[in-house]
Amino acid sequence: MTAPLLLIGASSGIGQAIAHRSQAQGIPFITAGRRATSFGVPHITYDASTGPLPQEQLPAELGGLVYCPGSIDLKPLRSTRADDLRTAFELNAVGAFLAVQACAERLKKVPGSGIVLFSTVAVARGMAFHTTVAAAKGAVEGLTRSLAAELAPHVRVNCIAPSLTRTPLAEKLLSTPEREAAGADRHPLKRVGEAAEVAAMATFLLSDEARWITGQVLAVDGGLSTL
Repeated sequence: MTAPLLLIGASSGIGQAIAHRSQAQGIPFITAGRRATSFGVPHITYDASTGPLPQEQLPAELGGLVYCPGSIDLKPLRSTRADDLRTAFELNAVGAFLAVQACAERLKKVPGSGIVLFSTVAVARGMAFHTTVAAAKGAVEGLTRSLAAELAPHVRVNCIAPSLTRTPLAEKLLSTPEREAAGADRHPLKRVGEAAEVAAMATFLLSDEARWITGQVLAVDGGLSTL
């Protein structure tokens, strides 16, 4: 792959792990998001929750797109406001839509290009207090299938649905040994996920080895969604 990947949200967590893995494999990439990264690659500064990518800063061709920004705002129904739902949709679903819209023609120019979006196990398995994130990520899953149909055969579109993963976004849920033990115990594999494990699936989906895979939502969740 000579055209670079665009990694949105690569400054921490799963996005950062994807960048590390791409760099180790010699895959060219650029980054975009609110914070610059330390990977020594071109960076586009923008806020995914407030507007589209500045297209004038994008290269003419892209080999792949990964949209990593997300939220975990857990509240009971009585404390959840309509604005909480709108905020979750803007970042998770609208942000992903705008990123794909900005990059689609650039991706079509590169044979075998792919897009990876992110959902959550809470879409497949109902979880209390997950109203906003599950609704927003459910929209991302619908977006994945619709875009996979529309962009075929030129661009593959897939989605990863992780469970609780050790990232800065999940710090509050893993803030004590007791909380981490409780989180791990809910999973059939009895541990929480690691960002590198989710990154491995993302880089696979972007690779030629996954050229027969599109329109899928793949669980990387320690078995929680099905067992």
